[in-house]
Amino acid sequence: MTCTFDIAVIGGGIMGCGAALQLAGGGMNTVILEQGDIGGGASGVNAGTLSMQIKRVKLMPYAIKGHAEWESMGSSVGFKKTGGYTLAFNDREAELLNERMNMKREAGANITFIEPSKLENIEPHLTKKIVAASYCPDDGFANSSLTGQYYRNRIEEAGIHFFERYKVTGIRSTSEGYEINSGGETISARRILLACGGWMKTIAAMLGADLPIRARVNTVSVTERAPKFINSVIGHATGLLTMKQKDNGTLLIGGGWQGKGKPEDGRGNVSIDSLIPNLQLAQFVVPELSKIRIIRSWTGFESNVPDFYPLAGKLPNNDNVFILGCVRGGYTIGPYISKLMGDYILDKELELPLFDPSRKMEEGKLI
Repeated sequence: MTCTFDIAVIGGGIMGCGAALQLAGGGMNTVILEQGDIGGGASGVNAGTLSMQIKRVKLMPYAIKGHAEWESMGSSVGFKKTGGYTLAFNDREAELLNERMNMKREAGANITFIEPSKLENIEPHLTKKIVAASYCPDDGFANSSLTGQYYRNRIEEAGIHFFERYKVTGIRSTSEGYEINSGGETISARRILLACGGWMKTIAAMLGADLPIRARVNTVSVTERAPKFINSVIGHATGLLTMKQKDNGTLLIGGGWQGKGKPEDGRGNVSIDSLIPNLQLAQFVVPELSKIRIIRSWTGFESNVPDFYPLAGKLPNNDNVFILGCVRGGYTIGPYISKLMGDYILDKELELPLFDPSRKMEEGKLI
């Protein structure tokens, strides 16, 4: 490309595409650079869970807004609002559940508690060993495999340039902004937005920023088609299980169990040492899972910083470089926080504040 774009968005997932749409709508000549396929990274390989019960308290306003965005997308992304139950199986877990859900309810989530005896009539295939449960009618899921096509359609309709298979190998500062290299190809832009998930640390380092980003290698599994076992999104008080059943009968099982690998090496690998306990927990919750087979398990990279909140704002010491990402639960909040990011770059007034990447971060508990 011989022109200089107003802004280059590095990363073609939900956050990158969502921000690009907002920026283009605000008049910026925008280009998206994606090392794989649009929506093919974490945005396209996660379990698709849209649950208020697994979001951090301070992110609740963003999750509520993000959930509304998903609902507006509807069938184009396979959105389903099924309601969701989070379960505890002993007194310690029940105490943890009560503490966390009360805090999230105070933050605005529509969460209540339900007696296990009543839950037996609603979800009869669940284990009878439940001692406490919470419920959110807004919980549900989307089909992450449809995410990429949805955003591809939208960016094409908006006339936004995008390049796939564009793996950034170097970034050079120029008098007009930046030159972003991929092998022998170069894209010029006055500004840059980093929205590349697990690859954020590597790309930021090309701009002289050493960010405390860690990559997680989350595992997801899918079963063969089965009779209807569950009607709702099912979770565990520890956060180590998410489970839902699709209309075709397959069940998706996740919970953040870790595989092996690093983003710079490509896709991660499933670890049998974490896969087995993940599936054992799922079978404990729904005993009849013992009758069906796992068809496939895979991994996807998720990045986070020590306090588990997003990096959303200007990259430290780079006035024309912005960053968005590095948050657990980014799938839910992505469509909304990406709009905020676009407005921030366009210098518009924000509905909710962003998360300064230069803040002091301390290790935080996942609440």
